[in-house]
Amino acid sequence: MTHPTLPASLTLGPAALAVSDLDRSVEFYTNSLGMTELTRSGQTATVGVAGKPLIQLTAQPDATPQPPRSTGLYHIAILLPTRADLGHALLRVDRSGWPFQGFGDHFVSEAAYLADPDGNGLELYRDRPRETWRWDGPQQLHMGTAELDVRSIVSEVQNPHAPWMMPAGTVVGHLHLRVGDVAEGERFYHALMGFDITVRLAGSASFMSAGGYHHHLGTNQWQSRGASAPPASSVGLRWWTVELPSADDVMEVEGRLNGAGIATRDIPGGFEASDPWGTAVRVVAV
Repeated sequence: MTHPTLPASLTLGPAALAVSDLDRSVEFYTNSLGMTELTRSGQTATVGVAGKPLIQLTAQPDATPQPPRSTGLYHIAILLPTRADLGHALLRVDRSGWPFQGFGDHFVSEAAYLADPDGNGLELYRDRPRETWRWDGPQQLHMGTAELDVRSIVSEVQNPHAPWMMPAGTVVGHLHLRVGDVAEGERFYHALMGFDITVRLAGSASFMSAGGYHHHLGTNQWQSRGASAPPASSVGLRWWTVELPSADDVMEVEGRLNGAGIATRDIPGGFEASDPWGTAVRVVAV
């Protein structure tokens, strides 16, 4: 059975987070991670790299933590251009005193995991060259988790004491969501939106992409099977962005969603829709 596909040149744009303390969050993303504050208006600030917005932060009065068992953000993954840049990022986070939550060699990438001051999950990673990726079948990329050689990554840094900020070319590489049902998530993101499935993990997680990338989107139900969205008063993901090359591409995706009875909302350059658990995705032309 065929399914719609998305353009191979698809990229991800900024993601928006609700936070409890704007100044504290901006300090973390700039000082600990090495991003730059690009704009601020009222209780909203945008941080990014070389003028490119990556994360929008909005303070929410009386915000509460997300319930452990709810849908929403698992992590935002920041893709760094080189292995040395990942080494610089690891050193910067470590020197700031901020804790890591884990590390992983995923065969297609090398990654470190942490959370921002409100518990929003983050991944810092670099990709291995695409020609080294291995496919176990036409639709199953060889991905897994092995011990990460952190020392080897840090050894790529020529001058560990040099000032470093995240460089141009740093982007949101992928987004990983907690969903209530992986199969239902595939119906929305794969069958309707058009992401290709690259990896399935025994009904517990699904990884999807465009253009043969390892994944632009991950979904899992590891701690959220049957769960619903967190309360609107909690911190967490408010929306994330899919960037397509043309307005026609955007209209095609919107038409598929509308044809399935899914409402869309106009935004500059495209539209916004919500997945079955209320997580908003913005689809725009760039």
